[in-house]
Amino acid sequence: MKFQTEGLIIKEQNIGENDRLVFALTKSKGVIKAFVKGANNIKNSKCASTSLLAYSRLTIYESRDTYLIGEARTIKIFSKLRNDVQKMCLAQYFCELCLVICPRDHKADEFLSLVLNSLYLLSENKRSPMLIKPCLEMRMTSKSGYMPDLRMCRVCGEYLPPSMFFYPKLGVIECKECRKDFKNFAVELNSAALTGLRHTVYADDDKLFSFALPDAELQAINTASEAYIKLRFERDFKTLAFYKAIS
Repeated sequence: MKFQTEGLIIKEQNIGENDRLVFALTKSKGVIKAFVKGANNIKNSKCASTSLLAYSRLTIYESRDTYLIGEARTIKIFSKLRNDVQKMCLAQYFCELCLVICPRDHKADEFLSLVLNSLYLLSENKRSPMLIKPCLEMRMTSKSGYMPDLRMCRVCGEYLPPSMFFYPKLGVIECKECRKDFKNFAVELNSAALTGLRHTVYADDDKLFSFALPDAELQAINTASEAYIKLRFERDFKTLAFYKAIS
């Protein structure tokens, strides 16, 4: 079976001297693993269009559980990220999140749009990495069916006290007066940080990145989103550890 779709290359691996195995986040099939013959030859038209962080229009041949990319036309390559080690590491973390969280064999246009917007803002310096990262983490997790409940204190229903505690393992918040659970790890958020974290989950897609906060509040949101991702999917992310090590 032959089909066409748009996809972002989120992982690549050389197979022999000339061929390449790639993972792509596609609009119509989610994350797929596909072979690209001759892609390591710089004269091959598929060399650039199936490289890491290339967004391309793909013609794919499907046979049972095997995918083969027959043609690839570049739409955009986020080449600016490759000139900045820190940003490139963050982009690779985004790709690892895609491999873990995004659907397979299902439509994934919303996930693809989220990642492309994040990479664009990162590569063009439109938003701070400290803002882009938690937006992608919390929105991707929410879209995958793990939306936390950040509406109000789960005990008393308070909406915006001076301080709230977010429990990443439980995905809920409690105000300072109601907090009695000291066994589970919690992140303390002031009212501004809590509003920002809520925005990453509840804002419309086209307004996701449309807010600003001081670095202290953004750091608190990053701590919350990292812990939520780690505990929700019960794993560490090597690319995140490396990104934090060099930041």
